[in-house]
Amino acid sequence: MKKIKKIALLPNVITAFGLSCGLFVIFRMNMIERGEVDLQALLQVTGILLLAAFSDLLDGAVARAIKAQSEFGGTFDTLADAISFGVAPSIIVLKSLAIVPGTSFSFLITAAAMVYSLSGVLRLVRFQVHSLVGKEDSEQAREQMKYFTGLPIPAAAAAIVSLNLFLFSNEYFLFSLAHSHQVLLLSFALVLIGYCMISQWKFPSVKTLEIQVASFQTLFLTVIAAALIFYGILHHFALIFLVLSWGYIFIAFIFSLLRFFSRQRGGRLEEVEVDLEEESSTSEE
Repeated sequence: MKKIKKIALLPNVITAFGLSCGLFVIFRMNMIERGEVDLQALLQVTGILLLAAFSDLLDGAVARAIKAQSEFGGTFDTLADAISFGVAPSIIVLKSLAIVPGTSFSFLITAAAMVYSLSGVLRLVRFQVHSLVGKEDSEQAREQMKYFTGLPIPAAAAAIVSLNLFLFSNEYFLFSLAHSHQVLLLSFALVLIGYCMISQWKFPSVKTLEIQVASFQTLFLTVIAAALIFYGILHHFALIFLVLSWGYIFIAFIFSLLRFFSRQRGGRLEEVEVDLEEESSTSEE
């Protein structure tokens, strides 16, 4: 008789807590009538989703620390992420815009939300498959620790929720957008973020970031920057959340372009070297 492997309790409890946060956001938004979503409700569900993202980061760290990684935990975490970060952000956007059903804008934003959620599920399935392959291939496992292939779904959820919160708040006092323009902008953002999740872009992993302090001046500037960020979070949360979430995507895009051009340049150099070697061998003959 095959022995059943024991499942660690603590990492799965943390995953269940994160899933509960995602489910609460979905239920909370569905209980609000169309057109009655206010800024306070959006701040609440945004904070709960951030708590779910922290739980998603914590459960994996705890599982690795106590050496309790299992297939059950990985599958459970994938399903929890699909609900918390794949479905909940789409519902937040749909309920916030309060569009009359049956209109062209309703079809547009619904289709964009479906693209986002479906792309998120595909991103999670691909990550799960790569994780199983990485267990057998140590080189691929090291590559997966350095960067993510495709935008991670918690970062995708942060980008969508932050943009929706920013448009709903009064932080963009320098300009104003009509409701139709907000629908178009959010629809474009949902499709764009969906593409980023299933793309082959390389996004840096926060787990491998190393900060080297060269001097006390650098440490001082880091403290000042952290203080400014905390001040911005307290007084301009929507704006700072938007800058941080979309800034991660922008930086990854810049790195991808640099990596692409460096690879192209390296390929040309290799071709030149090969041609030179062939010419030298021909002259020797």
